[in-house]
Amino acid sequence: MADDPLDYHAMVQRALRAVLREALTVAAEEGLPEGHHFYVSFRSGDPGVLLPGFLRDRFPDEVTIILQHQFWDLEVDDEGFSVTLNFDATHHRVGAPWEAVTAFIDPEAEFALRFGAPREAGEAGAEGEGAEAATAPGAPDATAEVVNISAFRKKDGT
Repeated sequence: MADDPLDYHAMVQRALRAVLREALTVAAEEGLPEGHHFYVSFRSGDPGVLLPGFLRDRFPDEVTIILQHQFWDLEVDDEGFSVTLNFDATHHRVGAPWEAVTAFIDPEAEFALRFGAPREAGEAGAEGEGAEAATAPGAPDATAEVVNISAFRKKDGT
């Protein structure tokens, strides 16, 4: 399906990643609206991922960052994003290309996206490695979906 101009899987992936990109662009240009904060997960070992060595060692497969109160210089472009975060009272730059991002959650909006691994060229309908984690049991065969974030809520319902 890699040569199919109607590769719907790829179209959906691009469209959902555009939502992620637009949300990060708003945060970069205007800051986060009151109450909003983002969890962004990405594969640590993917090409183009910017991660300090101590985080790559601690999270060799996937890392989740939180953009809430203390983040600086969030940059968003066609390739991906990068941001400066505080780890143990030291600022470090982290970033990822869009294809490395595996999840995006905004608990305030009760909104979440989970992305599967990109398909390899020549894969006709099969999903890339790690797609099982992105697809709920019994769900249609897709690697991007909106997921329920109830598990992230506090016990008091907020």
